[in-house]
Amino acid sequence: MSNMSLVLVITIVVFFGHIGDSEGGDLRKNFYKSACPLAEEIVKNVTWKHAASNSALPAKFLRMHFHDCFVRGCDGSVLLDSTANNKAEKVAVPNQSLTGFDVIDEIKEKLEETCPGVVSCADILALAARDSVSFQFKKSMWEVLTGRRDGRISRESEALSNIPSPFFNFTTLKQSFANKSLTLHDLVVLSGGHTIGVGHCNFFSNRLYNFTGKGDQDPSLDPTYASQLKAQCKTLSDNATTVAMDPGSPLSFDSHYYKAVNRKQGLFQSDAALLTNLESRKIVNELLDQDGFFTEFGQSMKRMGAVEVLTGSNGEIRKKCNVIN
Repeated sequence: MSNMSLVLVITIVVFFGHIGDSEGGDLRKNFYKSACPLAEEIVKNVTWKHAASNSALPAKFLRMHFHDCFVRGCDGSVLLDSTANNKAEKVAVPNQSLTGFDVIDEIKEKLEETCPGVVSCADILALAARDSVSFQFKKSMWEVLTGRRDGRISRESEALSNIPSPFFNFTTLKQSFANKSLTLHDLVVLSGGHTIGVGHCNFFSNRLYNFTGKGDQDPSLDPTYASQLKAQCKTLSDNATTVAMDPGSPLSFDSHYYKAVNRKQGLFQSDAALLTNLESRKIVNELLDQDGFFTEFGQSMKRMGAVEVLTGSNGEIRKKCNVIN
């Protein structure tokens, strides 16, 4: 090989090597294959163990992951505890009912025993959200790319200003998702997460008792369903009682949520809002097909899971998920 050819080969290798390095900073499949080959298996095993005895866990982890990604991206900031000088996301009103942090801590402890300082809390949460939902089906329901790193900042005020509210109308909802580079399609698909889990009365009781401030009921709510809700949520201020978000199959991850929305039985104002726009209403009807919903949900979760992530040398790998290093 001539000197000129050798220089050319070296140049190409170095050039493409640099491209590879830069791409390595992004999320990818099997990120931990070399550094911690059992990482995803450990997350799944611990998650499935708890999901077997706690049917509410899938809804809890799905919501926790969602709330994490909408504040500073999917960086595990929702897992951080408050300090003497800072109120963390955990204490914000939308997050006060989040539970399951103990399971995340257990997963982290096992991973630290196996490969210390390698797997981020942000990745643990993204994987646990997928694995908890997958337990019902005994197979992985969507692909989770990994390589996230953990953020060091968690502020109550940012949770309040970024997490979409159950009181949002269509315009505000759409803008909230657009702020995270998520589409109208993602909005309707990810709302399908409400097919499992519960809602506290105080997040929708205005629809039952005081919708426009005149002691009236939301006319977009099915009257029979409203009567059923009133039997459970007896006052406007009840913040202790919870109601299934999907009245048909609250513990089964399926497309029934969209049937409920079409019947005007969406629990929150944000659910009912999906029928107020022609395009979103069309997507609601498309997602009645369960296989289609599963496919679309997986793709939208992948997009949400990549929102504003920290990769490469940004952020850190926390030793404990509730405190920065």
